[in-house]
This record gives sequence, structure tokens and C-alpha cells, in this order.
Amino acid sequence: MAHHEFVPEHYHNTLGWHEPVLEVSPGDSVSTTTVDARGRDRDGHQAAVRGNPQTGPFYVTGAEPGDALAVTLDLVRPNRPWGFTATAVAPNVLDPGFRPRFDDDLEVTRWEVDVEAGSVRLSEPEGPLSRLALPLDPMVGCFGVAPERGQAISTATSHRHGGNMDYRGFRQGVTVWFPVFAPGALFHIGDGHAVQGDGEIVGTGVEISFDVRFTLDLVKGSSIEWPRAEDDTWLMTAGNARPLDQCVQHATTEMLRWLETDHGLDARTAHLLLGQAVAYDVGNIYDPAYTMICKVRKSHVEAIRGQAG
Repeated sequence: MAHHEFVPEHYHNTLGWHEPVLEVSPGDSVSTTTVDARGRDRDGHQAAVRGNPQTGPFYVTGAEPGDALAVTLDLVRPNRPWGFTATAVAPNVLDPGFRPRFDDDLEVTRWEVDVEAGSVRLSEPEGPLSRLALPLDPMVGCFGVAPERGQAISTATSHRHGGNMDYRGFRQGVTVWFPVFAPGALFHIGDGHAVQGDGEIVGTGVEISFDVRFTLDLVKGSSIEWPRAEDDTWLMTAGNARPLDQCVQHATTEMLRWLETDHGLDARTAHLLLGQAVAYDVGNIYDPAYTMICKVRKSHVEAIRGQAG
């Protein structure tokens, strides 16, 4: 299993069937960089067109439709000392007719990102919020594979292939599975956030460029239909759609499918477990497609399987 160092020379504002930048074998890892949501690199230079530019795509040998691509985020780290955010909560998150009362027309704020101290702090403009140091919590906002039927789908949204899900649980150490639709899977990654609240309700996290390292592997003949993820504590499934109830339906159905087909729970047990122990997290509720995450504690599943055995 090899490790590859890749230096991007161009970026994509869609996840699609683009010419791959690197071919890797299952189990290989890649170290590379991403630019921020407006296309600026670690030095602040404009390296790409704004709109969540993606590094990649990476072609995985042997990946074909009907498989799942496993992506482990081994390293997710800001590579510069500043980021930016938008300033106003999106109208679709507020009651109709509610308008913020701002005393200026400021659209973007600047934040100081201290990786060594593990903190993120508002620096421009100075104000009451500048006194609060938020804990650094890097996450990947937009990543995934080429979608089905040869499509190229904007990095502003998401669907079965992944995309702009903006879920704060997609952080270092997590493994995420995507259904494969294109030969080689064609994995893309970008849109790093130093920190972000649930829902990305102002349309940004603290947007920043990243150093990333990830491992790509395959599950042949997988039954996966929507993105799945796992960390030390949780099994997670993602539903990406609008309205929000459709996201819940996709994520919950995928979790039931996963518990039954891969974890050996009978249907009744899986339904009862979700009924009393499911947790839901909100991913993006700003963009054209919303994201809902359905979660179950791994310890619950392990306890059930141990008792059954």
C-alpha cells in the first residue's frame, strides 16, 4: 500500500466525471492540499474560481459501479492562520419576514486560526465576540465521488454521491463510504472549515485552506445507496435532499439497511433500536439540498450482537 504526495495545479467547482489527476490502488493514501471556499490557497493567493473548489479527482483502480469507496480522513488541518465567514443567518432558517437589524453592511468577517493553541477567534471587526475563543474543530464541508449517469453536479449542493454536506462530524479520524457510480470512483475533496456550527446557517463555516491526508479503499459489491460514516463512537448515515423530511427518510432508511445487511440485526431489532436510541444531527440547511445525519452508538450495536452470539 503506497503513499502519494500530490500538488494540485487546478480545481473543479463540480463533482463529476473529470479527468483524474492521480490513479491509486485500494488501500493507498494521499497527502495533498485544498483551497478555501473562495479559491484562495495557504498564502491567500487566488488559485481557483470561488464556490468550494475541489482537489482531484482521484481514480481508484478497480472501482466500478456497485462498489463503495471508503475514505478515511487521516489528517484534516488548517494550513494558514486566518479564515473568513459570512455574517447573517440565512432567511430560510428564520421566520418569514424576519430581518436582522445590522448597523452596517458588512458581509464578511475575518477570524484568527491558531492551530497550536487549538483556537479560533474573531479578529475583524473587533467586537464582543472577539473575547470568545472557539475551540478549533476542523471538518471537511464538501467531498465525494462522481455522480451517476456522467453528471457533473455543483459543489453548492449534495446528493447520493456526497458533495456539499457541511456536516461537522466529517472530521479527522472518520471513515466515510460513498456509493461508486463511475469507473475509478473519482474522489474529490475541498471546502475546509476551521470550525462550524450545525447547519452552516450563515452559509459558511470559518472557511480556510487545508493540508489533508486520506486513505482510499474499496468494498466490492456493496449495497450502499447513501453516504455512510463511522468514528470511534457512532455509526452515521447521510440523507441529502430538500425538504428536510426527505433527508430524514433517506438517512433513516440507509441506517436500517446498514444495520440489517452489514451488522446482522434482524429487521424488528433494528427498528426497535432506532426507535429508542437514534440520534439525528443537522448538516447543511443553507444550500439547495439539505443534509440530515442519522446516528446510532456502536456500543449499542455491539451489545446486541454480543448477546445474540
